[in-house]
Amino acid sequence: MNVPKHPARIRAMIQARVRQIVAKGPVLSASLVVIAKHCGREGCHCRTGEKHVGNYITFPVHGKTKTVYVPLALVDEVRSWINEHKRLKQLTREISELSVALIRGHAQESRRQKGRRRLHPDPPRHLLIRLPL
Repeated sequence: MNVPKHPARIRAMIQARVRQIVAKGPVLSASLVVIAKHCGREGCHCRTGEKHVGNYITFPVHGKTKTVYVPLALVDEVRSWINEHKRLKQLTREISELSVALIRGHAQESRRQKGRRRLHPDPPRHLLIRLPL
């Protein structure tokens, strides 16, 4: 992503992405996989030939991967839920990157402001001459 230098432009980009963080439907943090396996029945064709193919989602739960069967009628819908999660995750990543750029820009601007000299600097106090009244 191309990050601009100007803070106002960065803030505008952040706000544009924040407005897009609205789920357009269900969100699913999982992977859709196709698994081919044997069913376990003695006389089934999968023992000698083509295996049974099924669609599953996999997702982590407490450090372990869980698998859930997805009926063929729901595959397209589940795929859209996963894509929605990916879209929101990408937006969040971009917002985070822009926020870091805003923080870095602020720090650079502060250093730049501190380094600037004033047109009419006040003389140091130890150089002031006191006149008697």
